Amino acid sequence: MEIPFITIPPSAPHTHTVVFLHGRGDNPRNFAASLAHSRDSRNRTLVHAFPSFRWVFPEAPLRKCASSPDTWPQWFDVWNVRDFAEREELQAVGLREVIPAIRRILASEAALLGGRWDRVVLAGISMGAATSVHTLFNLDVPAAGGGRLAAFIGFSCRCPFAGRTLAEMRKVLDLEGGDFDHADVLLRTPMLLEHCVDDPLVLVRNGRGLRDTLRGFGAQVEWKEYPSGGHWFHSPTGMDDAVDFLNRHVLGNDSAGASSVQPQAASDAMDLS
Repeated sequence: MEIPFITIPPSAPHTHTVVFLHGRGDNPRNFAASLAHSRDSRNRTLVHAFPSFRWVFPEAPLRKCASSPDTWPQWFDVWNVRDFAEREELQAVGLREVIPAIRRILASEAALLGGRWDRVVLAGISMGAATSVHTLFNLDVPAAGGGRLAAFIGFSCRCPFAGRTLAEMRKVLDLEGGDFDHADVLLRTPMLLEHCVDDPLVLVRNGRGLRDTLRGFGAQVEWKEYPSGGHWFHSPTGMDDAVDFLNRHVLGNDSAGASSVQPQAASDAMDLS
C-alpha cells in the first residue's frame, strides 16, 4: 500500500519535517485547515511558529466498517468505540497495511534532510496518533540517521493492544523488517502526549494508559492534560505546550528561546503528492 499525502512547504530554509496523521473520518486537507484554527497564546499556528518545518499530512485509506454498513477514512477499523478492546484483532489488519507505508514516508522525508531521521517529527491525533504509536514500536532507525526521530507528539491518543510487552506488541502485527529486539527509537525519541479531560471519544484514562505504557518501555514522556477542549487540540495552552516542547527538544531552544521566536508568514499552499 502506498499512502498519498499533502504538504505545506517551509517558508524558510528547510531544517525539519513533521509527518502528521489525522483522525478517523477526516482527510488531510480538512485536517490541515482545521489545525490552522488552533493557535497558541501569541495567535500563531504550529506552521507559523516553525517556518523552517515542512509539514506532511498522509491520507488514511477508505475502509469498510465491520460493525456497520459505513465506509470511513480510517487507518484501521474499530469494532466498538466504547470498548476499544472488543474484537481488538480487527485493528491489527489496518495497522499491518499502513505502518509499512508510513515508515516509507518517514524514510523519504529523512532522505530530504540528508538522511537525518532525527530531524523528522512524527505526530498524530486520535486514531492517527494510535497508528503513530505502533509505528514507533516497529521502527528501527539506523545509527547513521541519528538512531531516533526528532520527536513524537500525540493528541487525544490511546494504545491499541495495551497491556502487552513491547515484544508482544510487535508480534501482534508481525511486520516484515520488525525482527529487531531493541527499543532504541522509544528510548531516544522525546515524546509529548496531550489530552483533554473532557474528551468524550478517547477517554483521558486511555491517554494516561498510553503514557504509562510508553514509560514502561523506557520512553521519556511529557504528559499534559487540560480540563476542557474535548476530542481535539487544547488552545491556546496546549498549543503553547507543543511549541515549547518542539523548541526545547527539536530546535534545542530553552523556554526563553521559545518565547523569542517571531511569527513569520508561511505558505498555506498544499501540494497533492
